[in-house]
Amino acid sequence: MPEAKLHHRLLILVLGLCLNLTPLQAWSISGDDLPDIGAASGNLFTPAQEKQLGKTFMRYIRATQPVITDPLMDDYINKLGNSLVEHSQEQGSKFTFFLVDSPQVNAYAGPGGYIGVYTGLVLTTQSESELAAVLAHEITHVTQKHLQRAWYAASNMSLVQGAALLAAIILGATAGGDAAIAATMGAQAAMQQQQINFTRQNEKEADRLGINILHDADYDPHAMPTFFARMGRANKSYGTELPEFLRTHPVTNSRIADSLGRAEKFPYRQRPDSLCYLLLRASLRQQSFEEPDEAIRHFRTLLKEGRYRDEAATHYGLSLALLRADHYREASDELNKLMQEHPDTLEYVVTASRTHMEAGRKKQAINLLEQSAHKFPLSYPLQVTLSEFYLRAGLADKAYKKLKLLASLQPENTQTYKLLAQAAAALGNKAESHEFMAMHYYLMGALEASLMQLKIALRVPGLDFYRTARLESQLKKVQLEIDELKKEHDK
Repeated sequence: MPEAKLHHRLLILVLGLCLNLTPLQAWSISGDDLPDIGAASGNLFTPAQEKQLGKTFMRYIRATQPVITDPLMDDYINKLGNSLVEHSQEQGSKFTFFLVDSPQVNAYAGPGGYIGVYTGLVLTTQSESELAAVLAHEITHVTQKHLQRAWYAASNMSLVQGAALLAAIILGATAGGDAAIAATMGAQAAMQQQQINFTRQNEKEADRLGINILHDADYDPHAMPTFFARMGRANKSYGTELPEFLRTHPVTNSRIADSLGRAEKFPYRQRPDSLCYLLLRASLRQQSFEEPDEAIRHFRTLLKEGRYRDEAATHYGLSLALLRADHYREASDELNKLMQEHPDTLEYVVTASRTHMEAGRKKQAINLLEQSAHKFPLSYPLQVTLSEFYLRAGLADKAYKKLKLLASLQPENTQTYKLLAQAAAALGNKAESHEFMAMHYYLMGALEASLMQLKIALRVPGLDFYRTARLESQLKKVQLEIDELKKEHDK
């Protein structure tokens, strides 16, 4: 087999693993059916394949990184991100945005519209427009098929060089700059230079189109060069220990000048930060303290000295710290004052209800959530928190019905399946409970744990034919994926 064809075959095997194909299925693709890796457009995947690749990518992200599952934070970052997508070339598409609990200043785009943002980056931004600028930049990496172009670049190199570049791409998306740099350094110098130039080209294109997205979405286009310039200035003080954002998104003077020149074509737009953005920052800042008492002192000092950007957000951060320290009465006092001004703010409602629940006031907690859920029936944070509280109050039937609906609306939400497993167990549905738990572990990338739950479910007496067939099919799927990963590991 010619060397170029062999390279294509090996790439197909790697892709086949991501797309849940067996090696036999991947290898059986004829030469004429090979994806057009050499196409300049980068159309390597069909939309369905890219979607499946994205789901697989996300499972391994959850398995290796502390992805935040807090429904309020998740709801905010997805609403912000998808509002920007509506002004991109992928208008009408559904992207998935997620936060990673890490002080690293970084963000990355994966296949299928999965975009991760580290909490350290959120805290580094000084406005919502700056956070929107980072998301718009990453959205453009997806819409412009930069990952697919990277596969194309790898196919035109030697096997060793291509493998090193692929490792750099994947590790750069999952493990950050150090691993990506280490993988790239294993390749030849010529390949390194090509990857550098290729990355700069992608970054330039993402900047250009990202600024257009910001303008069209009514955010400040100048926020992008402003954020880059601050990162560039930080570059000088960090020395060799650069923030991950500077490693994976190199900031140079020419790049800052280029993005500033593009932003200057648009009028300056002073857009006030949304309350949700300010509350997210306060919540993340509160979590950044190892001990709740430290967080309490921090927020009280800010309030006493008047050193805050937004007083309400600072009081909210204090209420979260008080809740974490089990100071329920004081937390309730803070939240009650906030709700007098903004009674329908979801962050206040959910946190106030959680304070009631933790204090043992289950009825008050549920009543508060039910009233709000009646006003906002499509709010996932309200509905999933209410389901959790139904379970804690012994109302498993109510929780089960609500969670089944949520699972159909958000089939990749790991928290929903974990709660469904608890609800099914409380209702005596043992096999279904283990099946839901298997799905939770599968989405978390914990394949061995998922396999074990499916085996336990199949041992439950009295299973009907359809449930048995479904469980056996799921078990084969998980076992196949485990076997393929072991083969890759043993090579």
